[in-house]
Amino acid sequence: MRMITQVRLAIELDLPAIRAIYNHYVLTSTCTFQLEPDSEADRLDSFRGRTNRHPVTVAEMDGEVLGWAALSEWKERAAYARSVEASVYVRADCHRRGVGRALLNDLVERARALEHHVIIGGACTEHRASITLQESMGFEHVGCFREVGYKFDRWLDVVYLQRVL
Repeated sequence: MRMITQVRLAIELDLPAIRAIYNHYVLTSTCTFQLEPDSEADRLDSFRGRTNRHPVTVAEMDGEVLGWAALSEWKERAAYARSVEASVYVRADCHRRGVGRALLNDLVERARALEHHVIIGGACTEHRASITLQESMGFEHVGCFREVGYKFDRWLDVVYLQRVL
């Protein structure tokens, strides 16, 4: 059964849940190439350093955060300002319930409303579900970087997809 979730802008009170979800994957997965868990200060600084053009959102049900997502700068140069990278993380016990789809769909709509032009998604090639989700939502493959990450004593490939809005 699919979970019904509300997706909304994140607030500072959501940061412990966001941090817990993310740090789980830092320690156990290749879906992020970060090697050390975020501290409370790291997560707070990152959150406070964002602009309205690069929101963080959460999916919740009954007041409980099930996942989070963010639009981030693709690159710092001014000409890239209307291209953003999407990140989506779902709590490990909430996979395959529509949470990731709800979060990514919301990011697409927010990006469109913010007049971004392109959304870029990346995924380690080990994470077929992430790639399939992006494909199902109109993202197209634009490249694969071979052995660009090293985690858990192995080299990892990253596929990039994009959706022109």
